[in-house]
Amino acid sequence: KTGGEYPFEEGATESPPRPHCFLCREKKMITVKGLTKRYGSKTVVNDVSFTIEKGEVVGFLGPNGAGKTTTLNMITGYTSFSSGSVSVCGHDILEEPAKAKRSIGYLPEFPPLYPEMTVGEYLNFVFDLKKCKLDRDVHLAQVLSATKLEGVEKRLIRNLSKGYRQRVGLAQ
Repeated sequence: KTGGEYPFEEGATESPPRPHCFLCREKKMITVKGLTKRYGSKTVVNDVSFTIEKGEVVGFLGPNGAGKTTTLNMITGYTSFSSGSVSVCGHDILEEPAKAKRSIGYLPEFPPLYPEMTVGEYLNFVFDLKKCKLDRDVHLAQVLSATKLEGVEKRLIRNLSKGYRQRVGLAQ
């Protein structure tokens, strides 16, 4: 915790500055049960189950072709699954996809960005897209500071290095 207590905790009086627009109140952040993905007769992810609880930091390791990216894509709702279930902050990814996705921050190696936009334009676009209710100027200043993007707000995303593009992906 930084900057104070979370607003849903007993005795909390104010919200801390947060780099995102949604707080999860569930103890179980991600629950995956029996997740399976098949492409025709080929099973690429077979009966994966796990739970990630609030405050846990986990790694997802395995050899090339083990299904790590496919599993993450299913958890985020980017790819469908053949069977099983995924819940993010208590919201089933199939039954309540918008609510579940509001709680997800996922940074692929090459984040999908709009290269013709400046960093500032893109972050304002994402702010509106996510229907963020925070003060725009204050929030975006915090995000730019947290991701060390101050000074590049006016640069086109296409002209940034891979590392800076990943920072923009994280900033969203």
